[in-house]
Amino acid sequence: GVEEMFEALQHLKNWKPHRVTNIEEFDDREFLEEIVDAFNYFFSLVIFAGYDADDLYRAYVAKDKIIHDRLKNGY
Repeated sequence: GVEEMFEALQHLKNWKPHRVTNIEEFDDREFLEEIVDAFNYFFSLVIFAGYDADDLYRAYVAKDKIIHDRLKNGY
C-alpha cells in the first residue's frame, strides 16, 4: 500500500512547495489508478484486522475532528 502511494506521488511532480520549475504534464488516470491500488491494500488490512466499514468511518470522523481542531488552533 505504501509503495502504491509512493507511485501515486510520482505523478504529482509539482507537489513540493520548494520546487522552482513547473511540470505541466499530469496523467490523472495513472494517478487515480495508483490511489485505488493503495486503498485496496489498506482496506484489505482493515478487514484482515477484523474491522468493518462502521469502525473505519468512526475512526475517520474522530481523527478528522482532531485535525480540524488543530488547524483551528494553529497547531
